[in-house]
Amino acid sequence: MAKFCEVCGKGKVSGHRITFSDRKIKRTWSPNVRRVRAVVNGTTKRIYVCTRCLRSGNVQRAL
Repeated sequence: MAKFCEVCGKGKVSGHRITFSDRKIKRTWSPNVRRVRAVVNGTTKRIYVCTRCLRSGNVQRAL
């Protein structure tokens, strides 16, 4: 599955998981991305969109 939103460009973010003893372990956070049918430039396409863009109405869903 794609790891970035094709509407807003949100992608993976890296950081540390910090243990109780304050050790830093590298990890990543992935956005909540769904594959949806959307209207792009008047045509229907399948694109990967984050749920924030779906909820806020930045994507016109195709029926």
